[in-house]
Amino acid sequence: MKTFYYSIDFFCKRSISLVNEHLAMVNLTAAADKYPDQISGGMKQRVGIARALALRPKMLLMDEPFGALDALTRGKLQKQVLDIWEKHRQAAMMITHDVDEAIYMSDRIVLMTNGPAATIGEILAVPFAHPRDRQELRESQEYYELRNYALNFLDRHFTQDE
Repeated sequence: MKTFYYSIDFFCKRSISLVNEHLAMVNLTAAADKYPDQISGGMKQRVGIARALALRPKMLLMDEPFGALDALTRGKLQKQVLDIWEKHRQAAMMITHDVDEAIYMSDRIVLMTNGPAATIGEILAVPFAHPRDRQELRESQEYYELRNYALNFLDRHFTQDE
């Protein structure tokens, strides 16, 4: 019975260590003892990202992870996720409808065609080196060329009547 107790104790300590490590990754150590109704929407999004990362998946799948956030919180959280990615280099796939977000956060953008039978329309390589600086991107002609190309693709494929 004593061995069983030590095993549980080991896993509890390991779990606490894992939780603390991932809360630190998303800058939420100070909020560790708060209840969900005591934290903001942005903090809840960061908790969700920390939970997903703690599982150590081979591929992190994110579906509109910043969609419900205000612009300021969205930008900060995008930067945090990129910083985490820089340190851990985990494979990730993110679904987004925001072309600027896709360019800022991605190495490749998969543009989909419209409708229930959607297919891959094009795959664009994002040529910007890591770590990325949002201001530098916005000052780059190449950024606007890629952005306009993606927006033109969307205009061609989503403004047609089905």
